[in-house]
Amino acid sequence: MQGEKNNGFDVLYHNMKHGQISSKELTDFIRERSVIEEAYARSMTKLAKSAGNFSQLGTFAPMWDIFKSSTEKLATCHMELVKKLQDLIKEVQRYVEEQAKAHKKTKEEVAPTLEAVQSIQSISQSLQKSKENYNAKTVEQERLRKEGATQRDVDKAGVKAKKAIETYKSYVEKYASAKSDFEQKMAETSQRFQDIEENHILHMKEIIRSYSQSVEETHVQIGEVHNEFVRNIENTSEESLIQKLSESKGTGKERPGPIEFEECNTAIATEGAKPRKRKTFGIPVDAEGFYNSFYSSSDSEDEDEPRKFHVQIKPVQPNNGTHQNRANIDELKASIGNIILSPSTSVGVTFRVSVPSAHRPVDPAAAAEVHSALCFFFFFCLVPVPNRPTTPLAAGALVPPPRPSSRPKLPTGKLTGINEIVRPFSPPKASNASPPPTAPLARAESSSSLSSNASLSAGNTPTVGTSRGPSPVTLASQDALPIAVAFTETVNAYFKGADPTKCIVKITGDMTLSFPMGIIKVFTTNPSPAVLTFKLKNTSRLEQIMPNQQLLYSDPSQSDSNSKDFWFNMQALTSYLRKASEQNPSASYYNVEILKYQVLSDGIHSTPLNLAVYWKCTPSTTDLRLDYRYNPDSMDSPGPLTNIQVLVPVDGGVTNMQSLPNSIWNSEQSKCLWKLSDISEKSENEGAGSLRAKFELSNGPSNPSTLAVQFMNEGSTLSGVDMDLQGTGYRLSLNKKRFATGRYMADC
Repeated sequence: MQGEKNNGFDVLYHNMKHGQISSKELTDFIRERSVIEEAYARSMTKLAKSAGNFSQLGTFAPMWDIFKSSTEKLATCHMELVKKLQDLIKEVQRYVEEQAKAHKKTKEEVAPTLEAVQSIQSISQSLQKSKENYNAKTVEQERLRKEGATQRDVDKAGVKAKKAIETYKSYVEKYASAKSDFEQKMAETSQRFQDIEENHILHMKEIIRSYSQSVEETHVQIGEVHNEFVRNIENTSEESLIQKLSESKGTGKERPGPIEFEECNTAIATEGAKPRKRKTFGIPVDAEGFYNSFYSSSDSEDEDEPRKFHVQIKPVQPNNGTHQNRANIDELKASIGNIILSPSTSVGVTFRVSVPSAHRPVDPAAAAEVHSALCFFFFFCLVPVPNRPTTPLAAGALVPPPRPSSRPKLPTGKLTGINEIVRPFSPPKASNASPPPTAPLARAESSSSLSSNASLSAGNTPTVGTSRGPSPVTLASQDALPIAVAFTETVNAYFKGADPTKCIVKITGDMTLSFPMGIIKVFTTNPSPAVLTFKLKNTSRLEQIMPNQQLLYSDPSQSDSNSKDFWFNMQALTSYLRKASEQNPSASYYNVEILKYQVLSDGIHSTPLNLAVYWKCTPSTTDLRLDYRYNPDSMDSPGPLTNIQVLVPVDGGVTNMQSLPNSIWNSEQSKCLWKLSDISEKSENEGAGSLRAKFELSNGPSNPSTLAVQFMNEGSTLSGVDMDLQGTGYRLSLNKKRFATGRYMADC
């Protein structure tokens, strides 16, 4: 309790405060576990939906219902755990608030103990000093006696020794009183601290017990779901799957009937007037003698009128013999056999049948041959033409989050490149329509061309994303969909005098993807497009990454600190692009801002242009000098800074100005403007130089103001962040990088 310098009170008090820190850290831990469980539950829900979209063909199709049901139940289990954890977080937060109030109350109650501690510590120090002084005076008196000093000196030393004795005794008495008070109050306070710690530990253990119970209940539920899944799989036998296929795809249960041999009845055959009964072949004929037969095909789109076939059946000429009959029948067979139908469209067929007059006799054998020939025509020549084959698009399976282990491939149909040179990061034409709510449109600042060869436009004027015709992406020869990416960063800096330690820097960036118009048709016609996945590289240089939560997924458990994988919610991406195309159907590309980030900065070392400004102000003149230095180390790939402008407000009534290099004075705004073409390592003095100006005043002196600078760079970034497409199905047609200034200022 006493210890070194009676510091036991401090130890116990700070230990009590540490309990509050532990409570907050436990809250953070449970909250992070809740976030992980929620992300997992949402991913399982999407996986269940994708299982419901898988192929329903074949005997295995019913098994997907089992997978979907089981996955949905697993997602429900994890969402229930999320709810329990969130309730537990609220309980811990209430405990933290109560704990803070209890600590505040305890601090007030133990204040007398703190005073007792401070008192005994002060008295102990004074007691030690008085003891040392008493010993010194006593030794001094004895030394004078032994050395035979004068009685006066000895008496004088004796008075001092006596006074030291009295002081020493008084501190001993004070210490005894303070010690008694200290022991009493410290014992009470220690017991109070112990009670607080016991309650704290019991409460924390109760929270942990609730947490453990929630997790355990979830594991039990997951086990039950798994057991149910196993039972369902085992109960679904091969016979039942085949039976379901038979019931859903069966074409009938009746078997062909038996056919018996019939002997020829010569009497009936020779009589002719009484032919044996047989199934007649009837043709429905209209008033003009036309027969209409229609069947449909999926490609029917070109013909409105049915095709007409004129079939003339010549009657038997009397007394011409069987040879003539045979010839007529052969001619009919030949003409029917030469009929060819075009398979391109659905056909409406009209037959012109010349029927002999009722009073003309028809030879039974000829009628039988006609019946046979026309049956051949109907069942072989007029078989419905199958649909024209189309290229299947659903070759790949939709892989929802969590992160897919294998990337779906493109459909077997090929894709052509982009037929027009477009500029993906230019602003679209003005439109009254508001952007779709699914995701914000990208910043339209850069003007580059999106094409199969990634060509850059030579012009400085941005081109709006309009198209001269239909989608530039069509099904043809290529096997990957082209997309473009742009990294745009903004550097904000504040320089104070020539002291580099006072430089404040903040760098932010945007990542934008550009999709050609034709890709929308590919996404909307394909129920399972290939999942677009990319790796963001050099993320160790970033302080914060803020992805578009509506479009992107990522795995928070990735261990690589220098890269991060993302993949798209293809359904949300397709929905966004569809809405964008509906609002601006003439655009040939659509920009999607997918993430923002903040770059780790290292003060003045992260600025591409270092600045130091100096002012000298007198009543009649003001001298200004700005020193600058190009800093290639701040850039990932050093390049020139272009379109440099320096703006300085100068008050005091400027009547005349001299500057080097020449600048522009705006008398209405009282501002001086320098314009420089570019600064790089190839510039004079490797990009280091000065801007100087002398202002003559009528109402001086001037007040030093804040100087503003702006510049830009095309082709590089300050962070070095880059991206690689993962998997197959897409190709990167353009990777554009740039940075520019935001608020870039300098003070003296």
